[in-house]
Amino acid sequence: MSDKYDVIVIGAGPGGYVAAIKAAQLGLKTACIESWTDKQGKNRLGGTCLNVGCIPSKALLEISHKYEEASHDFAEQGIIAKEVSFDIAKMMKRKEGIVDQLTGGIGGLFKSNGVTPIYGHGKLLANRNVEVTDKDGKSKIYEADNVIIATGSKPIQIPPAPFDGQHIVDSEGALEFTEVPKRLGVIGAGVIGLELGSVWARLGSEVTMLEAVDTFLPAIDQQIAKDALKQFQKQGLNITLGARMTGAEVKRKLVNVTYEDSKGKQEAKFDKLIVCVGRRPYTDNLLSEDSGVQMDERGFIFVDDNCKTEAPGVWAIGDVVRGPMLAHKASEEGVMVAERIAGHKPQVNYDCIPNVIYTSPEVAWVGKTEEEVKADGEEYNVGTFPFAANGRAMAANSTSGMVKIIADAKTDRIVGFHVVGPQASEIVAQGVIAMEFGSSAEDLALTCFAHPTLSESVHEAALGVAGGAIHIANRRKKK
Repeated sequence: MSDKYDVIVIGAGPGGYVAAIKAAQLGLKTACIESWTDKQGKNRLGGTCLNVGCIPSKALLEISHKYEEASHDFAEQGIIAKEVSFDIAKMMKRKEGIVDQLTGGIGGLFKSNGVTPIYGHGKLLANRNVEVTDKDGKSKIYEADNVIIATGSKPIQIPPAPFDGQHIVDSEGALEFTEVPKRLGVIGAGVIGLELGSVWARLGSEVTMLEAVDTFLPAIDQQIAKDALKQFQKQGLNITLGARMTGAEVKRKLVNVTYEDSKGKQEAKFDKLIVCVGRRPYTDNLLSEDSGVQMDERGFIFVDDNCKTEAPGVWAIGDVVRGPMLAHKASEEGVMVAERIAGHKPQVNYDCIPNVIYTSPEVAWVGKTEEEVKADGEEYNVGTFPFAANGRAMAANSTSGMVKIIADAKTDRIVGFHVVGPQASEIVAQGVIAMEFGSSAEDLALTCFAHPTLSESVHEAALGVAGGAIHIANRRKKK
């Protein structure tokens, strides 16, 4: 078989494998390079997301949530579940089973679509040549008309708390604990920190989260953030804001942490410490000096709006380029690039990419926050509706949170859609679809929603934008 391809994709995560499949479906001869191996040295497709990220973390979030419900919420609903316990080894086995199924499934999809998997570390050379070095150190060079870089990202390590793989771990290590830590420290109260902290808090850990910034979830709508913070604190997550970490030392199997907050120097002891302060692009030994691809000082690859790099025929997608580090954003970029290579001209609508925090309650949003709209000087209207007034949420014993819709005052066009509450990750899709089609709040208000459903809260929030909600008192309009 010739070593020349129409498309070579470097990386088989949610951006890379999707780009490879789409390119092959469009009739392009495609190969996908992946270096990931498991602990047994077996080649794995799927990247961070499927192996040690989105999927295994959601498996543990679901399992721990069910345990939490059975332990604390069933009784008030008339279900008596005595002495509920859990088997952590079985939990981890289930998590691994799901990962195996999905990563193996990508191999099947490659086969059915005619994508050639190539295992090893890919390095882009000049003129779209790609050198692949396998795990035995043997190298081979492949040629391509187009190369798509989709190498993803990895956790940032901070000098005060270097990973040791046992006591001080990253997000990957936090998914592999063999027992529940009595006292768990989490550095960073962002998306990943909140999700991992939630898993272990539900299973019995005393969780302390240290966040350097003074504002909780500063990137999201602050009305939603404040509501979420209240719920997380009620669940026992001890979240300390404005806490700048200065050191971590392991002594007698305990992690001694020092940090500074508004009260001065502080100390804390933990059985385990998870460091979740963000991720950085995985571009180590990826580009030769004459590859023609440019990076910034943080390791992000420069691309235009259509993910083209400065080197002809070379593209980059996902976590290695600008924009949110989200699996679904990477997948959309992968499809766009494959279609552009095939001669079509689609674009990704970056204004309509949803974000989700898979805690309980879930937090999800798309579009602008109220703070952003206000800062832009735009006139706007807001409609909110609490799940506490939703019959289906009451029936499900899950009434915390709200739906919030922000609309432009002149056009009524929806510019922001925010949810904190049950199934927010599913409900936000209604906002994404509405915004993708340029809907007004009135469009949603005139839409018939099934009763009783959680989605009726979307309907009511849309009605509320014009002060016409039915099932809560509307804010009086200023005269």
